[in-house]
Amino acid sequence: MKIGLLTSGGDCPGLNAVIRGAVLHGIKSYDYEFVGFLDGWRGVLEGDIMDLPRSSVRGLARQGGTILGTSRTNPYDGPLGGPENISKVLERLGVDAIIAVGGEGTLAGAKRLSDAGIPVVGVPKTIDNDLKATDYTFGFDTAVQIATDAMDRLRTTGDSHHRCMVAEVMGRHVGWIALHSGMSAGAHAVLIPERKISMEQVAAWVSEVHERGRSPLVVVAEGFIPEGFDDVLHEKGVEKDGRPRLGGIGEYVTQEIERLTGIETRNTTLGHIQRGGAPTGFDRVLATRFGLNAVNLCREGAWGKMVALRGTDVISVDFAEALDGLKTVPEARYDEARILFGR
Repeated sequence: MKIGLLTSGGDCPGLNAVIRGAVLHGIKSYDYEFVGFLDGWRGVLEGDIMDLPRSSVRGLARQGGTILGTSRTNPYDGPLGGPENISKVLERLGVDAIIAVGGEGTLAGAKRLSDAGIPVVGVPKTIDNDLKATDYTFGFDTAVQIATDAMDRLRTTGDSHHRCMVAEVMGRHVGWIALHSGMSAGAHAVLIPERKISMEQVAAWVSEVHERGRSPLVVVAEGFIPEGFDDVLHEKGVEKDGRPRLGGIGEYVTQEIERLTGIETRNTTLGHIQRGGAPTGFDRVLATRFGLNAVNLCREGAWGKMVALRGTDVISVDFAEALDGLKTVPEARYDEARILFGR
């Protein structure tokens, strides 16, 4: 069997570990052959590939990013898109199956192709950890660790100057990174897209901490919508795919805290730093296990399935289950963290 791997959507730590796990398992266990489609679905549409012999994945688990490149190309885009054209490309290249590594958009495209008869399986990838069908996705743990480390550093400079520090982290629709990194760093307020909070309440938490002689730390997800607002702040325009280009809510929160409390406040936007660099040990292991089990799905001919983590077990689920809405932060989880706000 000849398998084509692709990585699509936003990059995140652990993608290369998936590639390594899949290639080593497929070659050593089943004598499969592997190629990589370059830049996500674009490589599939154009037949742009690179060979993936065993030597090409040596030491890859610890390397960030993706050696295959990535893009947000839709497999149904343009004159080259659609199952009929893709089927011809696969036949010409002698590729028997596709392993698509990506998030909601990637998996939605993979589902449509699978429904049309293209042999494809999936590996979930979202740094926000927002896919319902899996307990965790690789890249999330690394993002939380990077954010936590940054916040620890922010707290030391905040303490030195008696300032309030605001850290803006990733989280377009869900607040898992903000919640986990905020709790880890001992933040005095965590603001997430799932829960509207008034700036007066945030100011009260900040003042409570400052009055005890402490320097407050506020963590805000980029998709947070303050009480009284109807939409997310996206003053930076839109992406190529039409999505709002987020960023700026941290500055707004900073200005409002200063206005309402008189406390000197500074903000830092972590942005793409959270996506970069080497994955944590947890993410290396999870991504490797996903790669191993994706090859098993190809072996079984389980097209239209995706690997997922349930507890400590890697299982398979239908694409439809993975696409059944976003995994948001439950109210109980946020209320648990909120006990510590202002303390």
